[in-house]
Amino acid sequence: MTPSITLPAGLPQPDPDAFAHSDHVAAYLAERINESDAGFLPFDQWMQLALYAPGLGYYAAGSVKFGGGLPSGDFTTAPELSPVFGQTLARQVAQVLRATKTNRVLEFGAGSGALAAAIIPALRDLGIEPEYSILDVSADLQARQRQRLASLQANIAWRDTLPDAFSGCVIANEVLDAMPASLFRWNDTGHLEEAGVRLAQQTHAETPAARHLDAGSITSPPRFALAWRPAPDWLQAAVSSRMPPLPGYQSEINLQAEAWVMQMGTWLARGAALLIDYGFPQREYYHPQRAEGTLMCHFRHHTHAQPLLYPGLQDITAHVDFTAMADAALEGGLEVLGYTSQARFLMNAGLPDLLMRASPDAVNRAGTMAAVQKLTSEAEMGELFKVLAIGRNLDEPLVGFTRGDRRDRL
Repeated sequence: MTPSITLPAGLPQPDPDAFAHSDHVAAYLAERINESDAGFLPFDQWMQLALYAPGLGYYAAGSVKFGGGLPSGDFTTAPELSPVFGQTLARQVAQVLRATKTNRVLEFGAGSGALAAAIIPALRDLGIEPEYSILDVSADLQARQRQRLASLQANIAWRDTLPDAFSGCVIANEVLDAMPASLFRWNDTGHLEEAGVRLAQQTHAETPAARHLDAGSITSPPRFALAWRPAPDWLQAAVSSRMPPLPGYQSEINLQAEAWVMQMGTWLARGAALLIDYGFPQREYYHPQRAEGTLMCHFRHHTHAQPLLYPGLQDITAHVDFTAMADAALEGGLEVLGYTSQARFLMNAGLPDLLMRASPDAVNRAGTMAAVQKLTSEAEMGELFKVLAIGRNLDEPLVGFTRGDRRDRL
């Protein structure tokens, strides 16, 4: 008998409709596990399905993901905090567009549309009418973006595929962290193991749903357990090239994100991609003291580290290894144009000037200073979040990295 789930302290319970959706997702995942090799679904495949399975996964279904402190949301991104983030980012975007003599912007994973809603008017204020494209795998989020951005009357197109060739500016804010990662550990004998998910036996009374719903009206959803097996050769080679064996050490590696960055070299002809996310350079990512990895889940503005809980209802993320992303860009034939903290990038890109130009009443009314504090404080998002710029055929240094460029730390 599997013991009852221990919920993270303070984690709210889903409502009955959410539980019912999670049961459907769990049943789907159970089928995939039964179809997998020896009933073992590698963790990156679990993460892919839990987040992106059509009509079921967290990003593919209709729950509210983003919210500036709203109970219905699960987390708050920088664009949701204040339009000042996008307005400042637009100054860097404008420099790239002028250098490439284009007006084309491509945003990946546009979320609620908040970033585009800030960037497009800011570019107009800078004399640029953008041709704005969005590539988002979620049909539900695409619909919300269309609704939010309709009033701008801008040239906005939604794409389902990568471009064959692109010149201009690419934006990916909190995209890399949501790409499925492999989970590994060095066991007590120093051998590398890969994590996966198996089915675990349970009784109907043990399920969270059974504690909150009419037991006669539901079917007991499957329960899942993390399992380990010897790492395949490809994972052994990838991990061993980045860190020495550390018995008892657990972490993640995101080869899908690296492949995505490398592939950009096949279609980004001229311009820059601004990759904004939370993470570290490699020597910090795999520091011996970070022995439990960086895997995080987000549900109703609570964070915890139980990725098998509430399938389909919670976000699952891992921090970004920015050294790996820079190496992938170089391997794809791109240049690394800059790397710094979010705080330093925003300051370089003109945040102080933007605040000086705004009226004091407007700043105070919008709560802008509180948002700026969160965006730039080392104790908040200012240091944890980094900006990596990669690109091709740009002759001038990017303004966002004029001071505090940390490429030498990669």
